[in-house]
Amino acid sequence: MTNQSRRAFLSRSALFGAAAAASAIATPAFSAEVPQKWDETTGLLIIGTGFAGLAAALEAHYLGAKNDEIMIVEKMPTPGGNSIINGGAVAAAGTDMQKKDGIKDSADLLYSDILKAGGGLCHPALARRIADESVANYEWLRDKVGVKFKAVTYHGGHSVKRSHAVTNNSGSGFVLPMLERLKEFGIEPRLRVIVDQIIVNDKKEVLGVKARTGYRFGKENTGKVTYIRATKGVLIAAGGFAQNVKYRMSQDPRLNEKFTSTNHRGATGEMIMEAQEIGANTVQMDWIQLGPWTSPDEQGFGVAPLFVESAIGYGPMIDPATGKRFIKETGNRKVRADAIVAIGHPCLIYTCEANVMKEIVGRNMTQKLFDHAMNTKVVRKFATLKEMADFYKIPFAELEKTNTTFNNYMKAKKDPEFDCQFFDDTSLNDKGPFYAVRLWPRVHHCMGGLEINDNAQVMSVRSTPIKGLYAAGEATGGVHGMVRLGTVAVADCMIFGRIAARHAFGKTK
Repeated sequence: MTNQSRRAFLSRSALFGAAAAASAIATPAFSAEVPQKWDETTGLLIIGTGFAGLAAALEAHYLGAKNDEIMIVEKMPTPGGNSIINGGAVAAAGTDMQKKDGIKDSADLLYSDILKAGGGLCHPALARRIADESVANYEWLRDKVGVKFKAVTYHGGHSVKRSHAVTNNSGSGFVLPMLERLKEFGIEPRLRVIVDQIIVNDKKEVLGVKARTGYRFGKENTGKVTYIRATKGVLIAAGGFAQNVKYRMSQDPRLNEKFTSTNHRGATGEMIMEAQEIGANTVQMDWIQLGPWTSPDEQGFGVAPLFVESAIGYGPMIDPATGKRFIKETGNRKVRADAIVAIGHPCLIYTCEANVMKEIVGRNMTQKLFDHAMNTKVVRKFATLKEMADFYKIPFAELEKTNTTFNNYMKAKKDPEFDCQFFDDTSLNDKGPFYAVRLWPRVHHCMGGLEINDNAQVMSVRSTPIKGLYAAGEATGGVHGMVRLGTVAVADCMIFGRIAARHAFGKTK
């Protein structure tokens, strides 16, 4: 990739991240008995109101499905899940926006990047589907849904800028237009409905679900039991399990309660478990991604990532105990998060005011969000390097040496130590004031989940599709392998949600 100016890849419109405490979840005894009478009947039952679920509902409508053939249920009191607090950008390779900016990209290059980041663990057919449909998905969002895009930005691990950011720097920039379109069509999610069981017949074909309406999250015995028949199938679009400490520790024992999460509190993964109960296969469940851009000085996702991801390539990440760099700043999420965890204590990223005002404030953070970050001391300002060293107890001589070396690399646009990528509009960190953020990873994304084929059908433990069961988004595994590239999951959710709707209604290409 040629050196270019780039916007940071993570955005938020909210001031605070989601709560990061694990919650208890219901554990009903498994039963596959078909009820004598169904309380309700629909066509496609969609579980979850994030990117995948909403995209599936819209696709079903555009395919001509009647309103009584589309039902969306959500266990939480508000729609959106993790999607609504997402960073607000979607990956697409070869768009008109890229061409306007002189960016050369292709589906083949995106596919190659996904495979490379995934360490050979991606299921090729799934990665290929995302790459091939990424532009059509972007155009669908723009033309059919009414999403407003403002810029193409860069994320660590991609070869080129291909993350298409929405105008409000938030996942709500996708979710709210989707909800608005659905409301216009007379389709609205039913909130506080939790699914307890997936019901199958004696041929292990999915017929519908046992659910509870009026459920209140955290009060696990609440709600009225209702049986919902789904003649076209059930789509699991309920997200991952990052907030379920016990379940995630069964996959990766290191991720105990000391690691909080960026996810909303309802990301507890029970629909993955329910699918397992009827014989669904799971893949790569122990590949759980940590976000390397969160700060121990705030809760949840917070505002630190807005600053941090704008600062990569514009300033060094250092270990405050030594004053030295320790990892490639523009490396992918796993590379950076693993390096911080290996150090064993929070690290630091900093850059000068010229870079902050040019690259961060106004491009990736509003002035209001930046002021909030400063007022809450998530971002701290120092007049000189010496002042910063004294505050964080960094060996000043080593810090000064690191800073000088990093500036020389920035001038040369080449980093022989860690291969950090630099951009044409960087300012040298040779004079203050400087702005710094402390970093400590949080559990962010579960790469593993239900195995699906490229029609979004859930696969059984015997490697055959479970008739009538679909899944899309973070509830699935195999798409991203060991590392998820930023904004590719947004495309993943929407593309496979739409594919599930097409297959369920017999409209596959």
